[in-house]
Amino acid sequence: MQERRLTYNSHSIFYRVVGSGGLVVFIHGFGENGEFWMPPQTPPKERLAPIFENASLLSKFKFIIPDLPGSGNSEMIDDMSVEGMAEVIKVIIDTESPKVPPSGGFRGACIIGHSMGGYISLAFAEKYPQYLKGLGLFHSTAYADTEEKKSARRKGIQFIKEHGAFEFLQTANYNLFSQISKDKMAGLIDEFIDSLRNFKAEALVSYYEAMIRRPDRSSILKNLQIPMLFVAGKYDTAIPLNDVLEQCHLPEISYFHTLAQSGHMGTMEEAGKSNSILNDYIINLS
Repeated sequence: MQERRLTYNSHSIFYRVVGSGGLVVFIHGFGENGEFWMPPQTPPKERLAPIFENASLLSKFKFIIPDLPGSGNSEMIDDMSVEGMAEVIKVIIDTESPKVPPSGGFRGACIIGHSMGGYISLAFAEKYPQYLKGLGLFHSTAYADTEEKKSARRKGIQFIKEHGAFEFLQTANYNLFSQISKDKMAGLIDEFIDSLRNFKAEALVSYYEAMIRRPDRSSILKNLQIPMLFVAGKYDTAIPLNDVLEQCHLPEISYFHTLAQSGHMGTMEEAGKSNSILNDYIINLS
């Protein structure tokens, strides 16, 4: 796996690349970085490692795993809206593709977004539908925030400003796991939570403000003429299963999967099943 950087409006953006061929971009969510998609360094090694170690896939696809602006090794940018971060994804795709529309020769990218990463994916799809051959929403939604959700985010912003980023993430991210997962993989969850110590309060506040402002993009699901993937957790309290069920029939071609033991973090909670779902979806796009 190669580590790369590019400069976006004078700000450094970090991303990882493995494989060659059609582009598949994995976009992490709030309170995460690109390592969310990668296996931890110590046991138990649960996450999506097989996707990035599958020789057959790596010969057909180039996987791109960025740290979003303000997360991991990427600097914050001037426009931290979901639309602004979608522009960063476009620049990465342009950089990693020898040819892009309208010049021809570019077969299109597949973008897989987790949670906030899904919001960014949808913002990208709204502006650059010609770039896409697939779009996956992992524990994500095209709906805008409800007023109740906006209020909860504003309270979170106040907590972050008063107590700090890690203090907030310790509780907020822990509560994204199902009770089943908390009982079965306490060590993995603790390791994941401990990896979040370097987040800056300014970045988390920007993410929450961006999510509060984002519009409803349900119409995008109806208009995209590409196969879409929806993955929902049975016990997800952040993106309820029923919300995903309401949306998965909107695209012309749709694949829907429920992770029966997961909350909001299915790539960790049910890594094996998540790998299988993504493997099948990506292969079908080739």
